Amino acid sequence: MSNIQKHTIPNTTVTRDLRELDEKTGNIYESIVIMGRRANQIATNMKEELHSKLAEFATSNDNLEEVFENREQIEISKHYERLPKPTLVAVDEFLNDKVYFRNPSKEQQK
Repeated sequence: MSNIQKHTIPNTTVTRDLRELDEKTGNIYESIVIMGRRANQIATNMKEELHSKLAEFATSNDNLEEVFENREQIEISKHYERLPKPTLVAVDEFLNDKVYFRNPSKEQQK
C-alpha cells in the first residue's frame, strides 16, 4: 500500500530532546519548519493515495445500503487510520537523515 508502512514508527507521541532537533541545522525553528513542510508533503501524498483507492468504489448511483456494506472500503480507511501520523513520520525521517533540505539564504552568505 503506502511506503509509510515500511517505517517502524510508533503511533503515539514520543518525547524528544530538543537538542537533537537542532543539531542538523543549528536552529530549532529551522528544524521545525523543515519537519513541518515534510509532514505536509506526507499528508498530501497519503490523502491522494487514499482518495485514489476509495475512488475505485465510487458509483454513480450510491444507495444507503451499499455505503454501509462495502467492507473493502472500510478496511482501506481503517488501514490509513492506523498508519503513523505524518508529523511522526517527518520527525523520524529528519532525525534519521532521510530528508534533503537546504537553506538558500545560508548558501548566499558563504
